[in-house]
Amino acid sequence: MSENSAEKTRRKPKPATQERLRKAALYYIDRYATSTEHLKSVLMRRVTRSARLHDTDTQEGQAWIDEIVADLVTRKLVDDRAFAETRAISLHRGGASRRKIAMSLKSKGVGNSDIEAALHALEESHTNAEFVAARNYARRRRFGPWRNPEEREGRHDRDLAAMARAGFSFQMAQKVIDAPDIDTLDRMVDDGDY
Repeated sequence: MSENSAEKTRRKPKPATQERLRKAALYYIDRYATSTEHLKSVLMRRVTRSARLHDTDTQEGQAWIDEIVADLVTRKLVDDRAFAETRAISLHRGGASRRKIAMSLKSKGVGNSDIEAALHALEESHTNAEFVAARNYARRRRFGPWRNPEEREGRHDRDLAAMARAGFSFQMAQKVIDAPDIDTLDRMVDDGDY
């Protein structure tokens, strides 16, 4: 296919209207969990593109977006606190530290009060959440007791540095990396002895 024929087959996006934005918002929240601010930015990209291609009024588009998102929040189809809590749990399972979880939620436009509530809920559901996250991170990256014994000593400092970059304290990273074996580390988690 030549370059000219590719351009001819590519459709020009339709202009953004309030109804099209509403449908786009519903489609987006049906597929993805999102915060109100992130949804607004997704919809605003459509308005900006429409303004560039069709001279859509961006201020009018912004007003539509605000109205659409407010309606979705009122209907509880978009809930920042619920989004923050589920995202925090998901990130925690993957081995994210409290700091990394907070930064991720902040980047999605979640407010500070919702971030704190999500972190508090995480702490309540897991008595030693940060240590569990550090263990999960080490397991995922094959650090410490999960590393091949011949390589473990030579990679010790690099593993500690990676844990620190992931947002874990030096003391916590050291306990995870220096655990003699996986069973000992699991007992430390179960007993809260870290």
